[in-house]
Amino acid sequence: MRVFFLNRFYWPDEPATAQLLADLAEALAEQGHAVSVIARRPQSTAVPRREVRHGVEILRVGVTHWGRRSLAGRLIDFATFYLGALWRLWWCVHPGDAVVVLTDPPLLGAAAAPLVRLRRAHLLHWVEDIYPEIAVALTRHRWLRVLRPLRNFAWRQARACIAVGTDMAALMGEAGVPPARIYVSPNWAPAGLAPASPEAVASLRTAWGLRGQFVVAYSGNLGRVHDLDPLLEIATAVRDQTDIAFVFIGDGARRAALQQTASSRGLTRVHFHPAQPRAHLAATLSLADIHVVTLLPGCEHLVFPSKLYGAAAVARPVLFLGPRDCEPARLVAQHQFGAAFTREETAAAARWLAALASDQARQRTFGAAAQIFAQDGAARAARLWHELLTKLAGPPRAA
Repeated sequence: MRVFFLNRFYWPDEPATAQLLADLAEALAEQGHAVSVIARRPQSTAVPRREVRHGVEILRVGVTHWGRRSLAGRLIDFATFYLGALWRLWWCVHPGDAVVVLTDPPLLGAAAAPLVRLRRAHLLHWVEDIYPEIAVALTRHRWLRVLRPLRNFAWRQARACIAVGTDMAALMGEAGVPPARIYVSPNWAPAGLAPASPEAVASLRTAWGLRGQFVVAYSGNLGRVHDLDPLLEIATAVRDQTDIAFVFIGDGARRAALQQTASSRGLTRVHFHPAQPRAHLAATLSLADIHVVTLLPGCEHLVFPSKLYGAAAVARPVLFLGPRDCEPARLVAQHQFGAAFTREETAAAARWLAALASDQARQRTFGAAAQIFAQDGAARAARLWHELLTKLAGPPRAA
């Protein structure tokens, strides 16, 4: 049995799903599975259409790269990947193979299901985001719900549905997926991520003008599912405390609006920096004294912010801003490496943050608990996937 993963991004692209998929695919290849990944080809013509890296065969398909220009451009990018990936899959997959479909682009699993069935292969859904519900929540276009029965049917036809959290797994059960086919495999911090050296952190703080500051950081996509306005409310509430700085690291649809709001309020200690390459991730995450993780109300059961694991891996506390009845809030409370507040509790969150800034002992306690929470996440996921694939087809043959 060969294992095919379908996702729009893979190495050398660096979105979160690309990094998670690379870690898992390489771990499975080390265990003896024959692993292939079908992904888009980056704009650089230096990236080959096919190569083998760390035991994983990478099959890249040509796509358009117009998504940053407009919504129409992004839809065209999705469409070209659908066509290219499914065409490549049709010619590569054989009866008995396993096809693992991620959720970028949205509903890719529903599009791939008929083809996988025709090729008599095993279909597995690795669900990082729940569509079309996310699109409905963000756009208010309720007509998109007509796609839900198609998605539910594809889930029910699969040999397994792998959710990254218990909230998502519950939604799969409500969609009619038999419990025996639902698995929960939490995400993890990028492989090898650990706290950076004090010298590297001090150097970056100096370069970014943050020496002597208690740094509150948000690192990741500044997208619509992340509720970032409350963080600026907190920054406004503590603006008179000159030793607290806020840093946004990343790009996305909300960045320009956030910068404009910070500027209009005169928040001079709110800084913005572009997304950083994975090679610099340890330093940029360790730069912070505490990380912020957020979710927009209405999206809390539809997506899981994997940045939670990155922050924990570098032994930093987490401030979660979002609905209390969701998995990130429960994890932070259960493992005691931070605190959770709703978007209506920004005043209380500001007081908690100001108190933490002057309590280094508590910061260290939270950081130690965070590191314990994050340890061995990638290894646990690799074991679960190995057991699942072995159950489907017996012992794996060599790549």
